[in-house]
Amino acid sequence: MSSILTNSSAMVALETLRGINRNLGEIQSQISTGKKVANAKDNAAIFAISTVMQTDVESFKQISDSLNLGSSTVGVARAAAENVTSLLQSMKELIVSAQEENVDRAKIQTDIDQLTLQVQSVVAAAQFNGQNLLVSGGSISVLSSLDRDSSQNVTASSITINRQNLETANATVAGATIAGAGAITALTASSLADAGSQVVTLTAGALVASNTAGATSGYTFQIGTETVSFAARAGDTQNDVARNLKNSIDALGLTGITVDLTEVADPVTTNVTFTINNNSGAAVNLTTTSGDASTAGGGLAGLGDVDVVTSNTTATAALTNIETFLQVAIDASASFGSSQKRIGNQIEFVQQLSDALTDGIGALVDADIEEASARLQSLQVQQQLGIQALSIANQQPQQLLALFQ
Repeated sequence: MSSILTNSSAMVALETLRGINRNLGEIQSQISTGKKVANAKDNAAIFAISTVMQTDVESFKQISDSLNLGSSTVGVARAAAENVTSLLQSMKELIVSAQEENVDRAKIQTDIDQLTLQVQSVVAAAQFNGQNLLVSGGSISVLSSLDRDSSQNVTASSITINRQNLETANATVAGATIAGAGAITALTASSLADAGSQVVTLTAGALVASNTAGATSGYTFQIGTETVSFAARAGDTQNDVARNLKNSIDALGLTGITVDLTEVADPVTTNVTFTINNNSGAAVNLTTTSGDASTAGGGLAGLGDVDVVTSNTTATAALTNIETFLQVAIDASASFGSSQKRIGNQIEFVQQLSDALTDGIGALVDADIEEASARLQSLQVQQQLGIQALSIANQQPQQLLALFQ
């Protein structure tokens, strides 16, 4: 049946043309923006996923900046520690030459004193953006990653860089008191037999628990007739306390007395222990006393007391002490070197991860230009045919006029 009121053919042709024009608009949008999902209307799920991934990529750019800053900070500390090591090696050569009695030890001592001053200068200047890793204080954290789990919970990860205290003198600390009962476990007023050893435990969190800004915690440790006063300052960890105590005892130059220390990964929750070994040929008194401490020793504390002039005994002790100081500096250099290498590896990983995320985002939202070009040409032909079909359909009612002629 033909009708002059309803042109079904024209309606079909018009709907087809509308669909073609709609698809043509989508393809033209893809070509102009380069994206098949340019907004949430195009594909809400893909848009949400890609947007979250894009924010992570932008965050990793900031993380790269943080890692580069951390690498520079550690790099300065490493270079300074290596320079200190070189200076201590030069000092050792002078001390070795002073073992002879027919040399001018006074002139050698002058050179040693100047090298000590240079070490102090290097340590004081080893800062980057105000951060000096060669002086006392807590560890620093370098933002290293952004971790997102399957539940979309995000956590930030950091690389912890431990300071390596290479200060050469004891720093005066006022009002140092013991932090808590049971902080130190050791024999009191006891005798350490020859060929014997004593394990000293620093209870996790007890010694430095009250170390807030301006506060200190300390004790006095006595071996034989020698006394070591030590104070833990704000930011020091159990590892810092044990390390500085070992260095202070080693610096005494006591014949046959050695200290073994193994630092722990988490000095906040894990006890730190060190062992005092007596191979001096006789028993020695060993006392740990809670109370005030007026000094906090640096890793090279006592370097300024190296003496090759007074006697053969002091010259011999200087050789023993310089070996200890040299090992401290070498350990510091190695520690910073390892940290800087890890940061460098993380920088490379973050860049690779950012690239991988960017590729993934592109696979989700970027348009296939080759396919879009082919579809554009196809839709343009369909559009022309649709217009032609609609034109033909619109002419059908005019044919009904022939029935009335």
